[in-house]
Amino acid sequence: MNDDELMSGVRDAFEVLDPVPADVLAAARASIAWRLPAAVLAEPAHDRSGRAAAGVRGGPGREVTFACPGREVEIEVAEHGREREITGRLVPSAPALVEVRHRDLPPGGISARTEPAGLFCVPRVPEGLVSLVFRLEDGSSIVTSWIDL
Repeated sequence: MNDDELMSGVRDAFEVLDPVPADVLAAARASIAWRLPAAVLAEPAHDRSGRAAAGVRGGPGREVTFACPGREVEIEVAEHGREREITGRLVPSAPALVEVRHRDLPPGGISARTEPAGLFCVPRVPEGLVSLVFRLEDGSSIVTSWIDL
């Protein structure tokens, strides 16, 4: 028995005794589809959870700033049950397509465009781990780190 035959036997044994759940395989395949090797990574520079002021309607908001060389992404997150509304701005402003990455969404499942001032709003984002992709008109892309919303 050579190494390939041994590994094949081990693989077959795991498939019978402890198979990988289908949703884990789907998430792994989706993560490969989400890769953007040429995108610039914007990492969290500031994260503040808000507290609701007395007498003010609505839940507490969360403000997160992501930074990368030459750009910042500022977002504010409002909770609406199991969904989130993300409003934000790209600094300096630039026209861009904003895409939400989430394990329950297909690539490009929720998207919006920035206004001339760089402002954007993305409603009905499922709770959970989220990353934003900004596809700028010059062909470059910015991707934020994953955060739990």
